[in-house]
Amino acid sequence: MADGTLRLKDVTIALAGQTLVGGLSLAVPPAQVVTVMGPSGSGKSTLLSWICGSVDPAFAISGRVELDCEDITGLPPETRRVGILFQDDLLFPHLSVGENLAFGIPRGIGVGERRKRVREALAEAELSGFEDRDPATLSGGQRARIALMRTLLAEPKALLLDEPFSRLDAALRDRIRRFTFDHAVERGLPTLLVTHDPDDAAAAAGPIVEIDIASC
Repeated sequence: MADGTLRLKDVTIALAGQTLVGGLSLAVPPAQVVTVMGPSGSGKSTLLSWICGSVDPAFAISGRVELDCEDITGLPPETRRVGILFQDDLLFPHLSVGENLAFGIPRGIGVGERRKRVREALAEAELSGFEDRDPATLSGGQRARIALMRTLLAEPKALLLDEPFSRLDAALRDRIRRFTFDHAVERGLPTLLVTHDPDDAAAAAGPIVEIDIASC
């Protein structure tokens, strides 16, 4: 029976014969943020890439990933229904803010409904009226909010966070963390955060899994 949980089962990641992550198993229930902590080079980002289905083939990875009781390990990235945010917001510079948001909306949605969803997303991000703005004119916090809303407009079943707060200044970081976690929880998304920042883990207010430095 579907339960909305993201599960990793006995995941091992190795590079050039060296084990980075060994036998990792965890469950991320809906509306919860689970944090994986570890130093740079410990395989955190690679783990998220593998969950998304876009991992570098240089890594040898075994194990299974399930989402909503479905084994998605072998599925192509576009069918996994997994959203991800990175350190960089990755907004398309040649598209307006509204067009960036519309890019995330699933195909098959009519023009009128797409425009409605873009307006609602902008209102939710407290950026109403920004449809025609050039992304280059946005502040760091505004860009971060647009990146999150674009990801959520794609209607993911799970959300992955690859240190998306690390390039924000300290004052802005707290606000964007809260904005991100609140929106993920409100939508009932299982959310997996990888970070080396204890403040990120504390703000996530969920279980913490540490990757042993000795295994790196």
